[in-house]
Amino acid sequence: MLTKSQAKLFFLAGTIIFSLIFLALSYDTTVNQIDEITHGDQLSEEALKGRIIWDENNCMGCHTLLGEGAYYAPELTRVVERRGAGYIKGALMSKTPWGEHTSGRKMVAYGFSEEEANQLVAFFTWIGEIETNGFPAKPAYKVEKVDTELE
Repeated sequence: MLTKSQAKLFFLAGTIIFSLIFLALSYDTTVNQIDEITHGDQLSEEALKGRIIWDENNCMGCHTLLGEGAYYAPELTRVVERRGAGYIKGALMSKTPWGEHTSGRKMVAYGFSEEEANQLVAFFTWIGEIETNGFPAKPAYKVEKVDTELE
């Protein structure tokens, strides 16, 4: 059994040791790994303009990106991989609201120009190439085998 002073010393030593470990790992990530993980060298001027459009239109008010944002609309971290650039551009350039009609949720009709849509696609493409350790997880769809033989 520890005395009160031994318990206090044990707590303080553990807190200091694990705080130093946390700071060392944080430093290593930010200084040594961040460019490799994010591919910062591939961040184009077009993608930066797409980020500005993302912020100015408060897209994070409905969507999530890298797990951050609202959960009203779909996660967009790997949207280019899932849907393709053409689909995204069509959605962004649409003059009428569109979306999941069964849930009642619809995307605002921003009616972006082709240039703005290309900039957003460039931003989403860059975000999709960031190493996220498997986030977002791919959904496990149940696939049923269909018998295609004719009787």
